[in-house]
Amino acid sequence: MNTPLASPMPGSATRADALLSAFAGAGYQQAAPAILQPAEPFLDLSGEDIRKNLYLTSDANGEDLCLRPDLTIPVARDYLASQGAGEVRNFYYLGPVFRFRGGKPSEFLQAGVESFGRDDRAAADAEMMALALEATSAFGVSNIEIRSGDVALFLALIDALKLAPVWRRRLIKCFSRKTSIAREVEGLTQNDGSSDYEGVLAALAGSDRKAALALVTDLMSIAGTENVGGRTTAEIADRFLEQSTLKGGTLSRETLTLIERFLAIAGEPDEALAQLRSLAADARLDLNAALDAFESRTGFMAARGIDTGKIAFSTSFGRGVDYYTGFEFEIRRSNNGSEPLVGGGRYDGLLTRLGATLPIPAVGFSVWIDALAKAGDSAGGAT
Repeated sequence: MNTPLASPMPGSATRADALLSAFAGAGYQQAAPAILQPAEPFLDLSGEDIRKNLYLTSDANGEDLCLRPDLTIPVARDYLASQGAGEVRNFYYLGPVFRFRGGKPSEFLQAGVESFGRDDRAAADAEMMALALEATSAFGVSNIEIRSGDVALFLALIDALKLAPVWRRRLIKCFSRKTSIAREVEGLTQNDGSSDYEGVLAALAGSDRKAALALVTDLMSIAGTENVGGRTTAEIADRFLEQSTLKGGTLSRETLTLIERFLAIAGEPDEALAQLRSLAADARLDLNAALDAFESRTGFMAARGIDTGKIAFSTSFGRGVDYYTGFEFEIRRSNNGSEPLVGGGRYDGLLTRLGATLPIPAVGFSVWIDALAKAGDSAGGAT
């Protein structure tokens, strides 16, 4: 297999060193997780797109391993394995990651920071944006655009609408795909038509997840199998339960219209916040906690000297990473931003899913060194 490998661009090493020094100066400690990682966390937590891009292998015991495609999960795993797990810890890193990218180098350098355990979420989010902008400045890139979103706002809306759990899961999955959200949501209201499993779906009508899992477990036991097409019993049960619920009724036109109105909100943060408060008032929905957190984060960004008027916020923005739970952002080169230079967000649920016994707040971002160096050179930022 002739896979192109990364080669640092001239001058990028010097600028990367300066960037790491800035992270260290901000109080972050260096992390250096292993290159070879268990594959399961990435397959389970990073979203659908990561599956086809991993470089997989296995050890003598048959455990699936992979070359790390990203550094967030490896840094989080090392943090949980340390004596400081659960405490406030801030890390920075620089190292190669490995991901099939269809003609682009499959080995490339990634830098970034991860912050764990901070309860002052709005201030921590603002710090991420400030450090991310410092990364672009370190490479001489000033002609940038900032895209931002907040999945916590969408989750607050779905919870306030008090939808059935299956609809909630389906809509959240739809949101994370980062495609045309309005069209996807519209598609959810269409009846799936006939099915080869009408009897099973009828038996599950009105059931909860526990009952669905018991029925599917019994059926698969009778069939003498533990999985179908690589799906576990639980995954199959969830799919059947979802289909049964969707066949039982659609979202109301009023609910669908409200979701579409929410997803159409965009603009600079203060402007978007005003539209969101208006929507909440019109629909008589309590979104105050999520909206207050959004407003607080914007205030902390402004206090750090960030021109929030230049942030393009959209309620439908998402980075396509399943484990994000709140603030998300990307920085791209203006008018030529085919790929992100910096991207990150808040992932408060990830540490629990990796084995933490209690929830641990977490936020961070990644820097694509070669892309940033190329942008810097094009802007005359080479050193």
